[in-house]
Amino acid sequence: MKMYKVGLPFIGISSLLLLLSPVANAAEMSNMDHGNMDMSNMDMSNMDHSGMDMSDMDMSNMDHSGMDMSNMDMSNMDHSGMDMSDMDMSSMDHSGMDMSGMDHSSMNMDMSGMQGGEAPPNARSPDYSNGVDYGQYGKPVMMGSLPLWGVSVETLGYQFENDQIDFEAEGWYGTDSNRVTLRSEGSAQTNDDKEIDSLSSLAYWKPLGIFWNGEAGIAYNTENDKSAIMAGIAGTAPYFVETDARAYLYTDGQVQLDLGAAYEWRLDQRWVVRPELELTAFSKDDTDNGITKGFNEFEAEVRLAYETFSRQLAPYVGFSYESALGDARDLRRQEDEDVDSNSLTAGVMFWF
Repeated sequence: MKMYKVGLPFIGISSLLLLLSPVANAAEMSNMDHGNMDMSNMDMSNMDHSGMDMSDMDMSNMDHSGMDMSNMDMSNMDHSGMDMSDMDMSSMDHSGMDMSGMDHSSMNMDMSGMQGGEAPPNARSPDYSNGVDYGQYGKPVMMGSLPLWGVSVETLGYQFENDQIDFEAEGWYGTDSNRVTLRSEGSAQTNDDKEIDSLSSLAYWKPLGIFWNGEAGIAYNTENDKSAIMAGIAGTAPYFVETDARAYLYTDGQVQLDLGAAYEWRLDQRWVVRPELELTAFSKDDTDNGITKGFNEFEAEVRLAYETFSRQLAPYVGFSYESALGDARDLRRQEDEDVDSNSLTAGVMFWF
């Protein structure tokens, strides 16, 4: 009888320890250090995890930094019954784990139940409307593909010394990629003969890069009464220098080359100083029109302009200088023409 009295408490304590052992094992795994575990040759290909319940397993403090899983084969592992819904892996350290050799070819992960699921075929429409009506304003159009037009008048001024009106204007229609341009520059005498000398061109315009645009078309010069084929390039050189170069091939074989450069030096938000330079050269002599082979003429002008009305209108005053170059100087002297001239100028620049 004494033996039974002594055995019953022992049996009760043993049973209690057996019941608490899973809880102790789970708690022990939360602080496990896997830093030196080598799983490189571990074959888990035939392991069956279908009955494993890891929902309450806390792995937040597990350290896997030294685990080598490079040769671990998990291709045939069955995880179909594993429940990891409540598994906390937020603080696990896997920094040293090498899983480069793991074979995931047979793993089947069904993510169809994730939030959002698979996107429908019509998730986003090509015009980004997503099925929403455009309303009273209609379908939007990208600015780069919208045909537009514009007019820019760089020069419309009077030279007091030479008693003439100088002009340079350009109009265009098209998009940012393709345009048709109409350009004209020249001068009109205000004295008795009222002579107008102009060089006009109709060209196709297209960007060649970020800072440069190309032009090609036809032109007509009223000074020599000849038509020509025109090709040119215009854009912005380093330090924001506006640069253009245009070549004209006339019907008689004459080639004219016009080079120009301009810079805008802003004194403040409205006042602008604008220096301009121009050079003209020809490929052969044409004494009937006062032309010699090589560089013929140099022009320079400095303007002080004030921009008004949203910078679309800018009255200016300035000083201009013209000089004949090379053999053109001797030819002008023979015809009793000035080889150098300068004049005060006043005019307006505008665009719309």
